[in-house]
Amino acid sequence: MHEFTRYPRGGSLAFRAHGRRLHAWVHGWSASRGAAEPAPSAWGFTIDVGLSGHVMRHVLHAADEATVRKITEHTTAPGVWLKAFVPPETLEPWLAPGWHLAGGAGYLMSAPLPVAPTRAPGPAPEGYRMDTWTRDGVTRALVRTADGAFAARGQIAVTGHSAVVDQVETDQAHQRRGLGRLVMHGLTEAAAAQGATAGVLGATPEGRALYETTGWRVLAPLTSALRGPDPH
Repeated sequence: MHEFTRYPRGGSLAFRAHGRRLHAWVHGWSASRGAAEPAPSAWGFTIDVGLSGHVMRHVLHAADEATVRKITEHTTAPGVWLKAFVPPETLEPWLAPGWHLAGGAGYLMSAPLPVAPTRAPGPAPEGYRMDTWTRDGVTRALVRTADGAFAARGQIAVTGHSAVVDQVETDQAHQRRGLGRLVMHGLTEAAAAQGATAGVLGATPEGRALYETTGWRVLAPLTSALRGPDPH
């Protein structure tokens, strides 16, 4: 059974039932982005990302006020992110000065692979083509128009028997044409062919609507916080 456990003292909300999925998401995301190997700690993982607006990130497997406060009070450099499996309204008051929420509400989602979508995608719509390629364990899908313009993309990183979907997007001019479902189908089929049996991803509210039509379900809330200005 998958659930969140709320503790009566301190208002903490622990993400307990999905340890393997959390581990898979952290390591798969790192592989997808070419980041450093996640460094484990008592409260989760730290990942060196190496971008100007995303220098590193902390991922908390069990967030509580004391832990969040300690981490954020001792982090003063800009470009550090924190990810916690609690709703935004829970995380925000725990943050030290200089930190703010980034990106709004999010969700950790999972699905068995290969996914059985509620609406199976057909071939690429007329006027589009999708190409996929795999390098260093990461498969990328790219959808273009007949003249080669960008329409949609996504990627998936396989680590062992798990795979993490990442950076799925559809250009605004090409939305509502089934391209997102097409990309998801291509990625998850490729991951299953590489031996992955479970998929994990982090989703925005808009992404959640797409993923639920392709067989994914929510495991937990996922909220981001950032030290310094939002690079987006």
